[in-house]
Amino acid sequence: MKLLLQPGPMQLSRVIPFKHVLFTLVSILNFQLTMCQLPEKHEVVKFLALGDSYTIGESVAENHRWPVQFVDALTSSGYRCNPPDVIARTGWRTDDLKHAIEQEKSSGKYNLVSLLIGVNNQYQGKSAASYAPEFEELLQIAIGLAGGKKGSVFVLSIPDYGFTPFGKDKRQEISQAIDAFNDLNRRIAEKYGVTYFDITPISRKGLEDPSLVAEDGLHPSARMYAQW
Repeated sequence: MKLLLQPGPMQLSRVIPFKHVLFTLVSILNFQLTMCQLPEKHEVVKFLALGDSYTIGESVAENHRWPVQFVDALTSSGYRCNPPDVIARTGWRTDDLKHAIEQEKSSGKYNLVSLLIGVNNQYQGKSAASYAPEFEELLQIAIGLAGGKKGSVFVLSIPDYGFTPFGKDKRQEISQAIDAFNDLNRRIAEKYGVTYFDITPISRKGLEDPSLVAEDGLHPSARMYAQW
């Protein structure tokens, strides 16, 4: 698996039985991903995940990151999959991700590409107005990496970290900002005919169910990634 990761301690989550979770996830995938143009089952799924800390799974074990759980679920559903390639780092904004992709010199060799980016634009005080064109450019790049096939690309909404111990004191302010950013990335995804998965409501269960938040008090846990 090719990873661009920010150095730092990785805390292993407690062992969680995922068989029943993966079974549920596979069922959901079979329904939701009919909107995407998944490869035929005789083809090998070559998946690229683009993003930030949510994509690398900060503070969870590698096999609990959502791109890895996603590929595991596809494999359980009968697809042949390569390990996912990941271009992501904690703290990255849209411009950081674009620069990293350019440095990687990736070509359109993927038949499935995901994009989840923007929380650090918001957290670092960048405006939603400046985020929109940068996100749109990244979506165009993602489509190019998928060989120009829009149906092979999907976007995930930005999680709401206001529903974590880290962000709860500014929950209303954070939630309003995240909603504004997500309204833009959703509209842009729709403009290009790209599948959009709204996982933000799941992230907003973090205070009522602490097991959905990683031990760092900020990022999703393995259980939340499984629900994504």
